[in-house]
This record gives sequence, structure tokens and C-alpha cells, in this order.
Amino acid sequence: MILLMGGTSETAGIAWALAEQGGWQTLISTATDAPLELPQHPLLEKRQGRLDRHELAALIRQRGIRLVVDATHPFAVIAHESARAAAAEADIPCLRWERQRDDYAHEGITFVDSHGQAAELAARSGINVLLTTGSRNLLPYVMAFQGSTARLYARVLPHAESMRACEEAQLPAECVIAERGPFSVEQTMALIIEKQIGLLVSKDSGAAGGVPEKLEAARRCGCRVIMIRRPESIPGVSVLDDLVFAVRMAFGQS
Repeated sequence: MILLMGGTSETAGIAWALAEQGGWQTLISTATDAPLELPQHPLLEKRQGRLDRHELAALIRQRGIRLVVDATHPFAVIAHESARAAAAEADIPCLRWERQRDDYAHEGITFVDSHGQAAELAARSGINVLLTTGSRNLLPYVMAFQGSTARLYARVLPHAESMRACEEAQLPAECVIAERGPFSVEQTMALIIEKQIGLLVSKDSGAAGGVPEKLEAARRCGCRVIMIRRPESIPGVSVLDDLVFAVRMAFGQS
């Protein structure tokens, strides 16, 4: 059995390829119960709930997992480390799905390496900011905007976990935009215009994370952009056929 650690928009396609092309029984593991369109297939089953390294290792033992495919979010550093460590402990392969990168250099974006840097720059701008980086790193932005006359808006998933994060960071309810993507260029443009946004903050999440649409909306509206670079990671595969081939090789199949 393969353990597919997912939860992103690519998860469905990867799961289908493993089951349909490879014929492998696959357990899809997602951290939350956020709705995710997954294929129905007799070789696929699902579980949900966050797992630390030790819990992941226990799941691998209990289910007789022979290989891990880590397809968690590009910024899920802890999940990546847990997947590698648990697989190493079980002495099984761990393959990394790497979301394809795009070249944004031509867009004139300000790149930073952390949320702390992004928050500091955003607050210093003195203009309304739209945060599109999710709900897990809100606190540095809210703290940076304390005392500012500019407004900080955050577009987050309409999910209980996201709402709790907003409350814990003390982001005012009127500044929380709870909507589920994917978002078109026009939808983001409408939001930028409605909230009088002058600066948009995004993570380098690639096309699957809706970055091209965000950038185009910002460009059309004359909105500045701060982009958080991806954390460095072990190179992986980013084409489904290559992933299936890598699994075959790991299993010693021709």
C-alpha cells in the first residue's frame, strides 16, 4: 500500500494516477476535513487528521505502507520533514511531489523569505493590504498593522480551523474574507477594487495555488505584490508519468 500525503489541488490527480495507471492500493491522508474533490476508485481510501512524525510512523506500521508519496503543500515544511523521517524509520522510500515552479521575475514583484519580512514591508507601505497566504501565519501581520491607519484584509478558507486562527490572531471580523477558491482574475480584481487594496501578499505556490490569477489581477489594478519564496526542499517530481515511473522503480517493477 502507498501512503499519499496530500490535501492540495493536485491530490486528486496523483491519487487517480497511482490507482488507475499503477494499480496500487493507496491511502490518501489529509491534515484537515476541508472539502477536497477526490476520485472514487476501489483501490483508494481516505483518512484525515494531522499526524506528527511518531503518529505517521505508527500509521505506516499499522497499515503495512511500502512507500510514501509526499504531496503536501510546498510550504508545509514540518509535514515534509515528518514524511521523510517516518519513511526512514520504516526503511521505505519517500517520494516528493514538487509543484512546478514559475518564473515571476518579469512581474516586478518584491520577493521576501519569510512572513515576518512580508509583514514588516506590508505594514510600512501605509496602504490597504490583501493577504492571500492562508490562515496559519496571520499573527505577524496583525501585530505589524497595530496602530496603522491602513487596513489588513485576509482571504482565508471558510473553515472552522481558519476562523479560529483569525480569532486567535485578533484580526477584526470585518477584515476576514472567508471564501473558497479557485479564484478567477475578475474575482480578485473585484475584491481589490472593493477594499481599495494597494498591496497583495502571496506565497510562491505556483499555478495550482492560483498565483498567476492573483498576479494578473494585481497588474490590471495597479496593485503592488509581495511574494514569499518557497522554502528550500529536496527535489522531487512534478509530472504524473514521472511519479508513476518512480514508484514502479521503487517497487522493482519494470
